[in-house]
Amino acid sequence: MTQHIGIVACSAEGASLCYRTICAEGAALLGPYAHPEVSMHTPSLADYVACLERGDTAGVGEIMLASAHKLAAIGADVLICPDNTIHQAFDYVAPRSPLPWLHIAEVVAAEAAARGFRRLALTGTKWLVDSEVYPEKLAAQGLAFERPTAAECEDINRIIMDDLTKGIFKPEAVAFFQKTLVRLKEAGCDAAILGCTEIPLIIDDTNAPLPTLDSTRLLARAALRRAVQDV
Repeated sequence: MTQHIGIVACSAEGASLCYRTICAEGAALLGPYAHPEVSMHTPSLADYVACLERGDTAGVGEIMLASAHKLAAIGADVLICPDNTIHQAFDYVAPRSPLPWLHIAEVVAAEAAARGFRRLALTGTKWLVDSEVYPEKLAAQGLAFERPTAAECEDINRIIMDDLTKGIFKPEAVAFFQKTLVRLKEAGCDAAILGCTEIPLIIDDTNAPLPTLDSTRLLARAALRRAVQDV
């Protein structure tokens, strides 16, 4: 028996990519067409954004917990959240949760260390980049990081919130990410964290000036490994 994966979704595009990855890559572990049971709950993104804009971490956590309890009620065994930003509430959520979670930044940091990277470019929403979600997990692996400048953060946040979360992918957005990553490479970074689960929809190893750490797919793969660990 595989474990039942519960996806606590925030934005539709990132959650969809995570879901598709679990279903598509399950066959490599379980055989043709096979994947673990997967359920997803998605509250209104507006509810999350309202909490983020007023700095209400506990409010974010309560929304996450509402999803967690619904997923537990339908039989999920383990939870993931394919959204880096709202992991700010993880320490609030984890001790109150009915089920265990995988932490997206912990998964990414472990992958970075395993691949021998030392200094990482951190990209994501302004809330994520300003938070301790990644610094704590990177430090635990002995990894350093660089943030974009304040101006770059504003433009990246605008691209994510105004375009990527709505499924809008513009060439100029790709160009901006590439330019930012070139600067961060020149600042000493040897890889880039795609720390918003929508960024992999426009940036990956084929068009980025740095090796990329795709937080969405890395989390999905970690969930797959967890789900089949006893098979």
